[in-house]
Amino acid sequence: MFREMRRNKQSLPKEECIEILKKGTSGVLALSGDDGYPYAVPISYVLVGSRLCFHSARNGHKIEAIRKNEKASFCVIAQDQIVPEKYTTCYKSVIAFGRIRILENETDARKAAEALAVKYYPEDTEENRQETISREWNALYMIELSIEHLSGKQCIELVRA
Repeated sequence: MFREMRRNKQSLPKEECIEILKKGTSGVLALSGDDGYPYAVPISYVLVGSRLCFHSARNGHKIEAIRKNEKASFCVIAQDQIVPEKYTTCYKSVIAFGRIRILENETDARKAAEALAVKYYPEDTEENRQETISREWNALYMIELSIEHLSGKQCIELVRA
């Protein structure tokens, strides 16, 4: 169902892909947009088990695209160093493929919101975190991408090193 990487010597092991997803702070969510055009949007996220969780306003292109087509991908770039003399970059990146949905169950959605909040502000108090989530709750959706396939790649220079 998913293609094998053409340059498989450059593929990253699954464990390293997961570490990149855990440490990353943002990525690009790719959806099927209007009139068959791809819609890719930079977004914050958190990895919870084998799911990626995002927040969103309740309206807009992203939500409409998710409702039309549940298939999505999400890309995180962990390293991107320009090597001018070689006309290339030294990189590491991960792409997660899967099915995306709006979390309808309030308990699941709140858990995802809490995980996202803890990732980006771990020093916050539980009380303030809950107050903030409750204050914003009616204006947001929590979304999850269930990962079906994970692919990571690095530049050949890192393989040789």
